[in-house]
Amino acid sequence: MARNATPIKPQRQRTEKPRRVAGAQSANTSLADRFRSWRAHHRDSFRDALQRLNASRASSAMTILVIAIALSLPAGLAVLLDNARAITRGWDGNAHLSVFLEMEVSEQRQQELAREWLKIDHIESTKVITRQQALEEFQALSGFGDVLQALPDNPLPPLIVVFPDSTDPVTLRALENRLAGQDQVDLVQLDVEWVRRLHALIELGERLISALTLALAAAVVLVVVNTIRLGIESRRDEIMVVKIVGGTDGFVRRPFLYTGFSYGFAGGLVAVILVQSALWWLGGPIDELLSLYNSDDSLTSMAASSLIIMPLFSGTLGLLGAWLAVGRHLGEIEPNF
Repeated sequence: MARNATPIKPQRQRTEKPRRVAGAQSANTSLADRFRSWRAHHRDSFRDALQRLNASRASSAMTILVIAIALSLPAGLAVLLDNARAITRGWDGNAHLSVFLEMEVSEQRQQELAREWLKIDHIESTKVITRQQALEEFQALSGFGDVLQALPDNPLPPLIVVFPDSTDPVTLRALENRLAGQDQVDLVQLDVEWVRRLHALIELGERLISALTLALAAAVVLVVVNTIRLGIESRRDEIMVVKIVGGTDGFVRRPFLYTGFSYGFAGGLVAVILVQSALWWLGGPIDELLSLYNSDDSLTSMAASSLIIMPLFSGTLGLLGAWLAVGRHLGEIEPNF
């Protein structure tokens, strides 16, 4: 070897790093496969929720019954209020003034006054009720017919019912004062005040039912939150294992959401049964009471739409409660490596 020859350095052999092999390539999964997997997991989650509710029947029944009682109270009051509103509908348009004449006014003069008053502003029509007609009507409605027949004379005065063309309070008061100043008029009574008071009570009842519905809906959500929280704690180890093998929060959350919806939906169905049973139980006495007032109305049950809306609304509350419980407590369960 020549002295000046430069030594040949051994070249380092380049070693390539092994490529990281992906465990599962989502690109190879078609959209149809993903949808089938998603649908199968939803089906399995719903079946698992029903099985767990069936496995703990006593506690599940108590939770469902609490939800049903909480929802049946405002629902029943709302149905009764709807019946009251239907019975009184149109009464305000039947506003009239009862004008009682002096006892010595004859029937002929009573007819003349009724025709004269038609010329007064804001009077649409008049109706004459003679003393004899008033007595017969009072005997039929009061039940004191034998007592009235024993009296030596008819104690009821002649009456003219005046129907105004407006229900404005100012107009009615002005008309009442004008008729009270007419000759041979003894008393003028405005027979619409009690109807207005009734409508004010109905409006107050609507607001009370709305407030009660919000309060009890919040109570239903809290009941479901507590129930789902206990379920999460009892399945802590199972959730830990699922997360270790790569289960996502959505995968873990789904069965609990179906459980909350099932609680709420079942509670809504039981609430419908309770309300319908209560209306059936109250129907007889209420119909008898209405018949005493010569009313053809009858107590109606829940509307067909309410029979569907109630379970769905309750199921939505259960779903909301489950979502809140899972969002609050599921993040606290994380595997420690």
